[in-house]
Amino acid sequence: MLKTSKEMILLYVFVGLFLLMSAASPSKFLTLGNLQSMATQLPELGLIALGMMVVIITGGIDLSITFTAALSGIVGALVLSSGYSAGVEGTAVIFLIIKALLATLITALICGFVNGLLISYVGVSPILVTLGTMTLFEGMSVWLTKGGAISGFPGQYQWIGNGYLGFIPVPILIFIVFAVLTLILLERTAWGRSVYMFGCNPVATFFSGINTKKVVMLVYLYAAMMAAMAAIIMTSRYNSAKVDYGSSYLLQSVAIVVLGGTDIAGGYGKVVGTVVAAGIVQVLSSGLNLIGINRFMVDVTMGVLLIAVLLLNSFISKRKQGKGVKKEPKKIGIAV
Repeated sequence: MLKTSKEMILLYVFVGLFLLMSAASPSKFLTLGNLQSMATQLPELGLIALGMMVVIITGGIDLSITFTAALSGIVGALVLSSGYSAGVEGTAVIFLIIKALLATLITALICGFVNGLLISYVGVSPILVTLGTMTLFEGMSVWLTKGGAISGFPGQYQWIGNGYLGFIPVPILIFIVFAVLTLILLERTAWGRSVYMFGCNPVATFFSGINTKKVVMLVYLYAAMMAAMAAIIMTSRYNSAKVDYGSSYLLQSVAIVVLGGTDIAGGYGKVVGTVVAAGIVQVLSSGLNLIGINRFMVDVTMGVLLIAVLLLNSFISKRKQGKGVKKEPKKIGIAV
């Protein structure tokens, strides 16, 4: 799984940071409570990063992914809060939760369909489409909530974001399931191979007989599904839904994807790299907060780490290219 040097470098960085934070604050960082807290917080950003990674592999970007999560979470929360009252219990609550989960997923898929339709079938640039839909989804979210928060969920729903199976938080189990699913879809299916091919050369992919429009449409639908899962975890964990939940994850998700080794121009990206990069961000954020470092310094440290890893990856890539290129004798000719 860790075949490339980029993923190995990230793994070394993750292990080094984990050991450093453990040594700096062993009484706080290595406690079961802190490890469970990190495992609970990581999936929200991790799921959005997985969705962003699939889009970036095609050479596109989804600026609306966090507001897709916000809007779908708000719609699910409205279904949940409007149908729940103190007297509702038992199987009625379970059916209500299933209805809310479906409402969240369907709303997100509609958002992804709009993006995919305009990008793949109409032919508008991904950055322009998703910039427009980002504003659209944000406006719809504000209109539905009137700028406030929606709350009043049953306790069973809160288990998704706060519950445990044994001592393992449920959110991290959900993240693992979707990380494995993404890995299988990208590396073991015809659609996954088409995604990589499209990212490398869209024209050649089209002339090879692949339905590129369908491939791109499914990419944005998949990103929307990841946003829906992140929304479910967020609304469950916070026991409320609000327009700005997850809004800070947009640039963080892009940073994680790039840090994970995905080529921003498309054509290359590994789930393992994205997962490890998400782990690095979580360990760094939690560790520095426990030590007592200012939140702004956490962002500075993250930026420095990102630049350092990118420079190292660039150096390694150039070194490999240099070894692979054979010097040819100079040709002397006369221009006509």
